[in-house]
Amino acid sequence: MTWTSPVLPKLEDTEQTPFSEALSSEETSWISALLPLGAIFGTIVFGYLADKIGRKHTLMSCAIPYIVSYLMLAFSNVSILYYVARSITGCAVGGVFTVISMYIGEIATDSNRGALGSILNCFVTGGQLFSYVVGPYVSIVLFNLILTVFPVLFLAIFFILGTESPHYYVRKHQHDLARTALHKLRGYQDDIVDKELLDIQQKIKEEGHGTFLDIFKSRGLTRAFIISVGLLGFQQFTGITAVLFYAQSIFKEAGASLEPEICSIIIGVVQFAASFVTPLVVERSGRKFLLLLSAAGMMISEAILGIYGYLKDHDHDVSSISFLPILCIILYIVMYNIGFGPIPWTITAELFPSNVKSAATSASAAICCFLAFLIAKYFKNISDTIGMGSSFWVFSACCAISIPFCLLYVIETKGKSLQEIQKILNS
Repeated sequence: MTWTSPVLPKLEDTEQTPFSEALSSEETSWISALLPLGAIFGTIVFGYLADKIGRKHTLMSCAIPYIVSYLMLAFSNVSILYYVARSITGCAVGGVFTVISMYIGEIATDSNRGALGSILNCFVTGGQLFSYVVGPYVSIVLFNLILTVFPVLFLAIFFILGTESPHYYVRKHQHDLARTALHKLRGYQDDIVDKELLDIQQKIKEEGHGTFLDIFKSRGLTRAFIISVGLLGFQQFTGITAVLFYAQSIFKEAGASLEPEICSIIIGVVQFAASFVTPLVVERSGRKFLLLLSAAGMMISEAILGIYGYLKDHDHDVSSISFLPILCIILYIVMYNIGFGPIPWTITAELFPSNVKSAATSASAAICCFLAFLIAKYFKNISDTIGMGSSFWVFSACCAISIPFCLLYVIETKGKSLQEIQKILNS
């Protein structure tokens, strides 16, 4: 769920803020930035718990800080509690993104792992759209109470329908429970389930136990870690923050007589629709093709936005091309959501064997969250210094750099078993 977009304008409004006085832009920037900062802590804590109490119970435990933080945000009238609550929300976000990628990578089959991994982005963009539609038109208290309903529903539904990872059960020597989990996940006949169970047992036996430092003792694991961190780093530096930050002002300057809330809804609809492309095509097109297409599309759209911003910053008349940046924003959002939005997390879930999966995924996610914090906190200051045009050119350059990285270093994981992926990484 997107919380900042509908709520922060109200916190800066003397009529709607729950505090004795409206917050300054510096204070609201910290409220925004504390979420990715808290997420760093969440990746470590919940990544550790995933190996101790299982993927299912760890995901369920992530709902608790969501509930606590939303209730704090609903009823707090002191700004310091908002800082605490947003940090707690961030902890939950970091935990969810870390553990869900492990979980999907372990319960999916080789043929649907990419589709299942990328469908997470559909829920992310769907939650954002819901917040854009509802958030601006209800009070802060009611909005946070509505958001509380979702983790409560998740707890109830996942408790009943969720299945623990068979890989976790095998690593804990609970083979009967692993067989039951495979039956529930696959619905296959006994002989097919037993064969997959034997494959998992053999793979885990060969892997042994591992720690974070073991990542750097193996050429294949080191390469996997570089790919994961590289993709998640480029995800942050492709400019999604810049595009969403400037989107409303660009809509307004283009002559669209729309309220900011309507602009957000339009962006949310485009994001949500685009997010369904990847699950439908990723198992046919492959991960690398979508990453390359995504990077090229974002690079072009941001380069054009940079030209527009440069002309505007230098007082040139841009009224004749005011429609162009709107098209570029739509192109950018579509390209981001078919490639660099969902696929870095999908690939991260596929790269690591189960003995280091928790440590490696947690570390990759923590680095991603730290970069997200830096961008959330300091992007506006940098943008004010160098201008809109230069900001977009910097991100366009990052997209350009990501192309050779994806082309030459990232491996294609489409349709490959986890064992085959490890062989490619070590070759």
